[in-house]
Amino acid sequence: MNIPKLLLVVPCYNEQEILNSTYSKLKVYLQSLREKSVIDNDSKICFVNDGSRDKTWHIIEQICTNDNQVIGIKLSRNFGHQSALVAGLLENKDLFDCYISIDADLQDDIQAIDGMLEKYMNGSKVVYGVRSDRTTDSWFKRITAETFYKLMLSMGVPVVYNHADFRLLDNQVLRELANFNEVNLFLRGIIPTIGFESDKVYYKRLEREAGETKYPLKKMLIFAWNGITAFSTFPMRAVLWFGIFNFLIALSIGVYVLTSKFLGYTVEGWTSIVLPMAFFSGSDMIAIGLIGEYMGKIYEEVKGRPRYIIDRIENQEK
Repeated sequence: MNIPKLLLVVPCYNEQEILNSTYSKLKVYLQSLREKSVIDNDSKICFVNDGSRDKTWHIIEQICTNDNQVIGIKLSRNFGHQSALVAGLLENKDLFDCYISIDADLQDDIQAIDGMLEKYMNGSKVVYGVRSDRTTDSWFKRITAETFYKLMLSMGVPVVYNHADFRLLDNQVLRELANFNEVNLFLRGIIPTIGFESDKVYYKRLEREAGETKYPLKKMLIFAWNGITAFSTFPMRAVLWFGIFNFLIALSIGVYVLTSKFLGYTVEGWTSIVLPMAFFSGSDMIAIGLIGEYMGKIYEEVKGRPRYIIDRIENQEK
């Protein structure tokens, strides 16, 4: 296999505090890979500005002006991390041999890229960056993250345990990814469904040097819910079984009420009336809300709106 031409895709959202440091580290690291003839001299970095409200795009413009081996993509507004990542990949499809996505905070250890490229040269078309442990996480984040992966796997969603969006893709895989047109993107589930030979590289996640995390608890919960509803009908099936369970309870209550009537017992108070009504009406609202969530996703997909809109591109590869 020839020396691969690599593109690093780096989604950015309000990363002005850390972006220059990230660029410096990636530049030095890529140069070391070039000197070792691990990657082609025309390998590049692509920063994707996902509608940042700070000076992120201004910094990217400056970097692109001073370094023609850096591509800058500006989205017209904030479309979300997954859309920004897809924009960086698809706007450069067929221009590189392989692509590695990594977050701008560089908490994913760039040294793991050596292992990714080695496995790529040995025939793997997808290489997943997988965390070796979660000792750097808080207790709450560790428990919730591990529960999320176990829950997804139990529902049949083909995620890679403890893998986020730090991965290598061959251009052939990227071509197939371009055929996935859904608006509700969940790349951690989509990539494994594409197939091809894959492997893993384990690494230890680093501390964030500056700035704040762009995935607080609220966003993490929304992301997890989107992943579940985009890839599994298990919640709908669970509602069905919950409905059957409710029906059996209602049947038991009906037998009790009829028996009491025939035996001449009188039911005093409102508890026996209000409690079942509250229980079943609450259950119905949950079921209706869940159905509405799936219908909302269908509505978004049917509209077929673009997943991202490009404002401008600096140093676009020809």
